[in-house]
Amino acid sequence: MTIDAITNRLNTVIWDTSLSSMPKWQAWSIQMLRILIATARDVAEGLPTLRAMGLVYTTLLSLVPLLAVSFSVLKGFGVHNQVEPMLLNLLEPLGEQGVEITHKIIGFVDNVNVRVLGSLSLVFLFYTVISLLTKIEQALNNTWRISESRGLIQRITEYISVIMVGPVLIFSAIGLTASISTSTVANALASMEGFGTLIWIASKLTSFLLIAGAITFIYILVPNEKVKIKSAFTGAVVAALLWKITGWVFSSFVAGSTKYSAIYSSFAVVIIFMIWLYLSWLILLVGASVAFYHQHPERTSSRQQVLRLSSRLREKIGLLVMLRVGQSFHQDSKKLTKQQLSKNLDIAAEALALVIRPLEKHGLLTESCDNSRVYLPGKSLEHIKISEIRDAVRSAGESTHLNPDNVASDEAVDSLLQHINESIYNSLDDMSLLDLVERSNSSN
Repeated sequence: MTIDAITNRLNTVIWDTSLSSMPKWQAWSIQMLRILIATARDVAEGLPTLRAMGLVYTTLLSLVPLLAVSFSVLKGFGVHNQVEPMLLNLLEPLGEQGVEITHKIIGFVDNVNVRVLGSLSLVFLFYTVISLLTKIEQALNNTWRISESRGLIQRITEYISVIMVGPVLIFSAIGLTASISTSTVANALASMEGFGTLIWIASKLTSFLLIAGAITFIYILVPNEKVKIKSAFTGAVVAALLWKITGWVFSSFVAGSTKYSAIYSSFAVVIIFMIWLYLSWLILLVGASVAFYHQHPERTSSRQQVLRLSSRLREKIGLLVMLRVGQSFHQDSKKLTKQQLSKNLDIAAEALALVIRPLEKHGLLTESCDNSRVYLPGKSLEHIKISEIRDAVRSAGESTHLNPDNVASDEAVDSLLQHINESIYNSLDDMSLLDLVERSNSSN
């Protein structure tokens, strides 16, 4: 068989085979393979790497203020002494440079006395921390194909909960694990033949699960999306595995980086630290991509990535969206979210957003303000004209400076377009969304 034939055969098995007809283990394997291929496709396109680079810059500016705020919170709970061991663990792949960087960061944090800071400095301190969390949210939102960010008040309250609650939970878990591993029972078991290896494996597994748990916490809380725990944990396990493997490889690189130290002198520590930060953020975004495709397996197909919509496609999607929302409202059935509409119409959510936004802008569609965030008609069905829906989606992207009226034209062309539009409006005969809903119900 030729390489092309083998490639076509693999593509058929991976993408064109129905998973429902397979045994569970085989369907799971194919689905995970699809997720990994889709994730690799995202990385190859370069956006995760660019976002990781941006996060490195923001982290360098915000790391000390973030640790200073977290240190102040942790001090109130008596677990502030866990900050240095945590940093040592995170920077372990950097070897001796990691220890040096940790001591410098802790020194900076110790010098930041929140009590003696002025009001303006304190506001700037929190602004720096919130800007880092905002950057992280934007990166994860982009990974989850979410264009809408949280409102300012919601963002501040949820970020404060991350800053206040997150460190306490993480460091309390680390302290609990350390207490168990150094307890009398654990030491007694370790001295027994065969149990020493078992306890070593258990400690390594616990450390891995703590990392996966912390990443799961980030994936659930930070994106402006309702992330399922199972999907978040799946992505977190992949990220934790990559982080462990990358840490092992990077530590080998650092061990042999004496030439870099000779070339860059004292800057070598900063450069190595920045490289490790970049890899860590990239791993976090890769895990988020895995979580996204696990929650939305239909999005692994390359067909779901197309975002260029023709005018005809916009009109059809706009009518279908309004029909589905109108039916759920008219029949008082379960209301639909953007993700449910995406799955129902088999259209990517970000492509769907290109049609939903102009419908909302023209008051034809509205999103509920509660946690469910379902879509409702903007006004009663009989007052929503089909011609309004068509005009809303066709005029999407136009502005006061760029629209058909501002384009130099010819009288014959304008007359022809007017004739076409009048013919369309006359054929619609003042048809409303209610008429379309009733026509659809009678035909089904």
